[in-house]
Amino acid sequence: MSKLSVSCKFFIISFLTLFQSTVEAYNVISFGAKPDGQTDSTQAFANAWESACKSTRPATINVPKGRFLIKPIYFNGTCNNEIIFQINGTIIAPASYSSLGDSGFWIIFYRVSGLIVRGGTFDAKGAAYWDCRKSGKSCPPLPRSVTFMESSNVVVSRLKSLNSRYFHIAIDGCENITLKKLNISAPSWSPNTDGIHIQSSSGISITDSSIKTGDDCISLGPGSKNLLIQRIACGPGHGISIGSLGDNAYEEGVENVTVSDSTISRAENGVRIKTWARSSNGFAKNINFQNIVIENAYNPIFIDQYYCPDHKGCPNQSSGVKISGVTYKNIKGTSATKEAVRFDCSSSNPCTGIELQDIYLSYNNTAAASSAYCRNAQGSSSGVEVPKSCL
Repeated sequence: MSKLSVSCKFFIISFLTLFQSTVEAYNVISFGAKPDGQTDSTQAFANAWESACKSTRPATINVPKGRFLIKPIYFNGTCNNEIIFQINGTIIAPASYSSLGDSGFWIIFYRVSGLIVRGGTFDAKGAAYWDCRKSGKSCPPLPRSVTFMESSNVVVSRLKSLNSRYFHIAIDGCENITLKKLNISAPSWSPNTDGIHIQSSSGISITDSSIKTGDDCISLGPGSKNLLIQRIACGPGHGISIGSLGDNAYEEGVENVTVSDSTISRAENGVRIKTWARSSNGFAKNINFQNIVIENAYNPIFIDQYYCPDHKGCPNQSSGVKISGVTYKNIKGTSATKEAVRFDCSSSNPCTGIELQDIYLSYNNTAAASSAYCRNAQGSSSGVEVPKSCL
């Protein structure tokens, strides 16, 4: 071995030793957590977080293999350092549909910065809650599984989320959040189990993930800006949706969103923009959908500005949300219905700047069988046009 190799090896060992010596490590077992899936470990997790948060050095919270029962919990900032939340086991919710109370949350990271959440499985055990909703009983408020609120500079990787009662992952009022290599799953019939929901947040990246749910794989609410969604395998579910927007008369808009290099299969929708049919100052602009394969979706490309569930509070109204600068490029696949493209835009605020380039969406494996519908939509098309553009 050369002197250079020996020197490099010595440097690496010395660096790792120095790094390890400057990081505080906290194992939840040391705080009383039990990996038996039955003992309430909520307080143990809270105490481990508090210790890590107060540390004057970077800290790691270790969750070893096993099943840890956790009730609703807040991981609050502002912490003194960066924290790595290393999860090797499974965090489970109590099975009862009322077990998460009335807060609307299960696990929430609030006002944290410089956080890495790595690995682990979160099982919200949503079946009893779904049954409650279907039965017509009075159920607790819809609880999100994992929420990041008013947080920044967070990386979440290799997390697995199962059977959420409502949204799997919610991002609200955040900046610079990276989500990657996630595995999100709930039955196709589970209600409102969006994979990832974002609102009032900027600088969000979602990549290299599999999302199978009973609702939108990814949904973008008001105030979603500067987002990259890339290499997502979506389906079953309701596709990737911007909206619904315009629920309130005064709300933030959505802008600078790119969805690319993804597949959407066995979904109700492919790529969708959805707004309420009522007055609003909202908007959606500079939206790019590109390099997407859509297989057997009922609405592969869809702008719906007449969203009015239950026909309450919005019938016969025109959406105030202004949609502009939407590009669809290199989108291919099959439609489960004859109408593969539908732009149903507001009569008072027509969609403008829609661009279609190289679209091939067949119906019954026949290019000539698929069709497009446009109302109050303005734009242009180029390249392959299947179905024939209606712009």
